[in-house]
Amino acid sequence: MQNLIDFIVKYKYWFVFFLMEGFCLALLFRFNNYQGSVFFTTANSMVGGIYSAIGGVTSYVGLGKANKQLEAENELLRSEIHEMKRVLAANRIDTIQFEGLKRSRYHFVGAQVINVTTNHSHNLLTLDKGTKDGIKPEMGVVCSSGVVGIVYLTSEHYSIVMPIINMKSRISCQLKEHLSFGTVEWQFGSAEYAYMTGVPLHIKAAKNEVVETSGHSDIFPSGIPIGKVESFGQSSDGMSQSLKVHLAVDFTTIRNVSVITNYDHAEKKQLEFVADSLMNID
Repeated sequence: MQNLIDFIVKYKYWFVFFLMEGFCLALLFRFNNYQGSVFFTTANSMVGGIYSAIGGVTSYVGLGKANKQLEAENELLRSEIHEMKRVLAANRIDTIQFEGLKRSRYHFVGAQVINVTTNHSHNLLTLDKGTKDGIKPEMGVVCSSGVVGIVYLTSEHYSIVMPIINMKSRISCQLKEHLSFGTVEWQFGSAEYAYMTGVPLHIKAAKNEVVETSGHSDIFPSGIPIGKVESFGQSSDGMSQSLKVHLAVDFTTIRNVSVITNYDHAEKKQLEFVADSLMNID
């Protein structure tokens, strides 16, 4: 102990110097937008590189489980393709009829999760793709199980995602059978459950009924699974129901995801902005 005290006393000026340097840098990055932006971009790239290395090791260790999951997904896809061919053949649908259909506005960019937190109030995911791959904030993120979250921040090579298990997350949803709309929100606690709020009192949802995206926003297409109803309750004001939802995605093992790009999103947002501006003028 005495040696530690002697060491601190001997180099106390250096300790004071580094302390003051850290304080000055904190003030510089906190109150100057440009310096703060440069710092965040640089730090995000460095941390992203570290997460990539860690994620590579973790991914290699978990290859056996990942291969089993991929094989199960391939088997499901093969079954669906076979069923589609059977239905098309049974109904004698001419595939030429489909040539004039409009190109889907939703496209998908594959990415890997290289870091994830599940025990914080504001959990985040880090992806190994960024603006260089066409990813921008406010894009939806899904995996084979269902909805993961929404892109929050991006750099050239990495993206930060706000998952469902973040207390600031709000995702428009609906009950698959009743077509009743609401919002999925997360309360700090288990990463397996969230809550569907805003459900009218007269709706009689069933246990294990699927909760899915409503398609009311441009972020997610309709019909993507979010979870299943676990239990029922009322909101704090007693005016609506609050349904406990068992989430479809296991955030403790998530690895491969897809980022949804919507090429019509910017046009729609611009049109809605103009409309709001005109209404405010009146």
